[in-house]
Amino acid sequence: MWHMRKKRGLRNWVLIILQREPRNGAELMNDMEVMTHGWWRPSPGSVYPLLEEMVLEGSLQKREDGRYVVLQPTNMGWPGFTGPRTPADVVRELSGLTAYLEDLKRSEPTTTQSIQAELDTVADRLRRLRN
Repeated sequence: MWHMRKKRGLRNWVLIILQREPRNGAELMNDMEVMTHGWWRPSPGSVYPLLEEMVLEGSLQKREDGRYVVLQPTNMGWPGFTGPRTPADVVRELSGLTAYLEDLKRSEPTTTQSIQAELDTVADRLRRLRN
């Protein structure tokens, strides 16, 4: 039950911010941290899967510049994810985390330089899953 409330809360923050102006995932996380005076910063593993889910349900659109916009009037009471974790859920989460790193590389290119070896290792491990 707590997970549903937490995700619904994150959804509300995303909608509030995006109703003001288009933002990418990294910008959304930064905005939330600033708005809470550093008290809270959601993780990429929470934000990016939620953004993808909201695009799939038709409430958001991802523009070519990577920023999201609200497509329809919002109902702040939408339910959050309640089903079991599946391999497809994990892949969507990985996709969201990858989108976060891509946003960081575009907006702050030097931030990903220190983790290149780790990225290569993870990429190799993911490639081995294909066999």
